[in-house]
Amino acid sequence: QVQLVESGGGLVQTGGSLRLDCVASAGTLSTLGMGWFRQAPGKERDFVAAITWNGYTAYADSVKDRFTISRDNAKNTVYLEMNSLRPEDTAVYYCAADVQFRPAQIMGEVRLYDYWGQGTQVTVSS
Repeated sequence: QVQLVESGGGLVQTGGSLRLDCVASAGTLSTLGMGWFRQAPGKERDFVAAITWNGYTAYADSVKDRFTISRDNAKNTVYLEMNSLRPEDTAVYYCAADVQFRPAQIMGEVRLYDYWGQGTQVTVSS
């Protein structure tokens, strides 16, 4: 069982930055593929970014060049650095863990992930 806890959400103005953290239960992160997803009210949960166990990354087109996913296995933490935020980035952001080894390019589907955090709200004001 893997427990994931997100933090770092909040209210920010357009153009601002936030960093989201996802802490995994101790000793579990190093072999997991990790993803960030987001869900706006009334919409489906959408892929944001993913990172493989060995550091390869993939991004949704809508966040490419603005968001950066990274991981620190020693700290059991995955990060999502978000810059140049826009009102359309407003959503609840979830981190998720995938126990299978997959290329980053196919890690964009909700159904592939085995564990989910509770989510953290990000609101970008115009």
